[in-house]
Amino acid sequence: MTFLNFVISGLSLGSVYAIIALGYTMVYGIAKMLNFAHGDVIMVGAYVCFYAVSRFKLPAVVGVALAMAVCTVLGIIVERLAYKPLRQAPSLAVLITAIGVSYFLQNAALLLWTSNPKMFPPVVAKGSLKLFDGQLSVSYVTMITIVTCVIIMLCLMWFTGRTRMGKAMRACSEDKGAAQLMGINVNATISMTFAIGSGLAAVAGVLLCSSYPTLMPTTGSMPGIKAFTAAVFGGIGSIPGALFGGLLLGVIEIFAKAYISTQLSDAIVFAVLIIVLLVKPAGLLGVEMQEKV
Repeated sequence: MTFLNFVISGLSLGSVYAIIALGYTMVYGIAKMLNFAHGDVIMVGAYVCFYAVSRFKLPAVVGVALAMAVCTVLGIIVERLAYKPLRQAPSLAVLITAIGVSYFLQNAALLLWTSNPKMFPPVVAKGSLKLFDGQLSVSYVTMITIVTCVIIMLCLMWFTGRTRMGKAMRACSEDKGAAQLMGINVNATISMTFAIGSGLAAVAGVLLCSSYPTLMPTTGSMPGIKAFTAAVFGGIGSIPGALFGGLLLGVIEIFAKAYISTQLSDAIVFAVLIIVLLVKPAGLLGVEMQEKV
């Protein structure tokens, strides 16, 4: 049963990575840029939920909804102020801007909320489901995390496949110029992509801090990097790839901690990524695109 416990823990951690990876993969797929500030949006969402629940005594559902609303607005503002003016700029300029936005958000959080770690309040009822005469224990937080991830993925796939805005996103990811000629508002589509990714980042932040309840201004940094790794692992630009990459990364990390070394777990995760990219440069579910000359 220990093995099965590790698998479930890996799927729970991987579900958080997958939700964060969606933000990276959607923005890259449509705007063709790497938004390295995405990890810090997670932190902002967690802080908003923390203050809503622990200081203002609001219900957890209201705290999560408030976090999503704040992060959605934050994502739109960041896109409008920092990225939209660089739409035609070289990718290196956009990358450096993204890193600058990331540091700006971290330092703003330091000024607003100080560097003192805060204990995140439980937003899911404590307790666990006992199976096999108590040999297998699955916490409610774990179950909620995995189910939330699956629901978000299914909703997002329906959204991109069946709705007008989703089809506009797919058109922009194929060819922005052609999409604009067809009457699609490319800027509004990219803003909507940032809004959705940032709103989901808030959910990921709450779920992450529910499992690992220490909250500080750098909380989103390492999960953000690992989620970016998961997006690349599965094939950046692919929504199913983000899910697959996130789950696989979570399971690998938990097994590395359990059977090899806690200190080496991160190194093992990135080593696996390097090996996968050497064999399949576009990621496990990614498709190699031919550059037009």
